[in-house]
Formats: sequence, structure tokens, C-alpha cells
Amino acid sequence: MKDDMYSVEQVAERLGLHVRTVRGYIRSGRLKAVRIGKQYRIAARDLNALTGQTPAAATTTAAAEVSSIVQVDGVDRAAADRLGTLVLASANTGHDPANPLRVQTVHDDQRRRLKIIIIGDPAGTAELLHLLDAVLTADNGLFNREVTDA
Repeated sequence: MKDDMYSVEQVAERLGLHVRTVRGYIRSGRLKAVRIGKQYRIAARDLNALTGQTPAAATTTAAAEVSSIVQVDGVDRAAADRLGTLVLASANTGHDPANPLRVQTVHDDQRRRLKIIIIGDPAGTAELLHLLDAVLTADNGLFNREVTDA
């Protein structure tokens, strides 16, 4: 069995701290430990959590991230606001909270150009790009609709 439990003394030596400091961390809840008899034992994962180190197994998982820039020409400010709201609402709903989509929109009034920057996992990004394609290719009046104040 792998030696993944440490005594307070071993943790203090590894971190260059006094034993009382490590015990203080345990009592305050800053460092998780299990009491066995009169002694504390600290799991390696809890020590790693305290020091901010990630376990080796977590670094071997493959993760992919996609960065996309969509440029839409011929867009006035009102249409850019409507399209930006649609994209942001879609990005913030129905996706994995652990891997959120990050979306940024920038409108250039002089060039009548909207840029949408999307960063996220491949599936979520593809879903958002399909939505954009459907909205931009449909005859939905997004670019020629007059918006009146209510």
C-alpha cells in the first residue's frame, strides 16, 4: 500500500513549520486530519490541498478548450445588443457549471461590425456556434427590425 498518510511531525518537517503550527492548522480546520488514538494523521490529498498542489492523477486527464472569434458585418448598435444578449443568455444556461462558456462581445459603431469571442469546451462552443448560424442565416428580422421604446 502506498504511504499516503503523514504524522504531524512529518508534515511539519515537509513544510518547514513548527509542530504546534501544524496542530493549530488542524484545530482551526485549515488542514484536514484524522485522529487515531492520541495522534493525528494527515492524508496526502489534504496536505496537497493545503499547499495548493494538484495530485499527479488529476494532471493526466486530457481537456480540450476551443477559442472562436465570430465577426458579423453590417450590424447596428441595436442589433448588436440583441444578438449579444441572445449569445450571453445561451452561454449562461444549460451548460456544465464546471466548464462554463466564456463569451465577450465587441461592437464597432464606425464599421458596423460585431465580434463575438467564445472560449469553452468543444461541445458547448459548437452548440453556441450552431445557434449563431441559425440566427444569422434565418430571415428573422434581427438586422432590420425597428425597436420602439415602450
